[in-house]
Amino acid sequence: MTKFVLIAALGAIASVSAEGPPAVSLGKAGTYAILSKAGISTVPTSVITGDIGVSPIAFTAITGFSLVADSTNTFATSTQVTGKVYAANYAPPTPATLTPTIGDMEIAYTDAAGRHTPDFLNLGSGNLGGQTLAPGLYKFGSSVIIPTDCTIEGTNETGSTDTWIFQMSGDLVMAANKEVILTGGAKASNIVWQVAGYVEVEAGAHMEGILLVKTAAHFRTGSSLTGRILAQTAVTLQSSTVTQPSD
Repeated sequence: MTKFVLIAALGAIASVSAEGPPAVSLGKAGTYAILSKAGISTVPTSVITGDIGVSPIAFTAITGFSLVADSTNTFATSTQVTGKVYAANYAPPTPATLTPTIGDMEIAYTDAAGRHTPDFLNLGSGNLGGQTLAPGLYKFGSSVIIPTDCTIEGTNETGSTDTWIFQMSGDLVMAANKEVILTGGAKASNIVWQVAGYVEVEAGAHMEGILLVKTAAHFRTGSSLTGRILAQTAVTLQSSTVTQPSD
């Protein structure tokens, strides 16, 4: 799908085409760097920029972060998190806020999984290594692997409104020390990975985008993400860095 956005440049108005499917709305879940229904753990310490939260479970499902409860008991803090830490058993209004947030995460997953008429079907038989990926809807009836670097390339350095949705019926596995590279104005906030299985980002690898995960998300030693982890089961980190998109 092609959209058109008007931008002002030096007093003039020009049209810039934006390629790809309609964006997936994350709702309230889009305010979290990590959101999980089953727990978030880190061994050893990680670096998170953005809020993290769990629901409908208690803060005891957040391990390895040495949480310190705020005086209001509506959230906690951690030296590993530049942001706040929320759980369903903290004081009101936190529980009532988390419930619709989890609902929005599930709605976003269903939306992304339900998109029809892919632009690319089973590209590379699920092997994205070495690929340059244009904006569009990608559908895979299998797991997806990234054994070597791949590039997500937008159509305009200044437009930054192109979108990508990657649908997969299996897992998403990224090999150690590999990288998803963004070029041509591509932004992590406009890239959605809808994963019916689990996500595994091996040691030292760098991923980009919003991870909508039906099951678990595992980030191994020294791995990193610019994006969000929105998982319907557990998130495990090993000295990982997760940075929410700046926009």
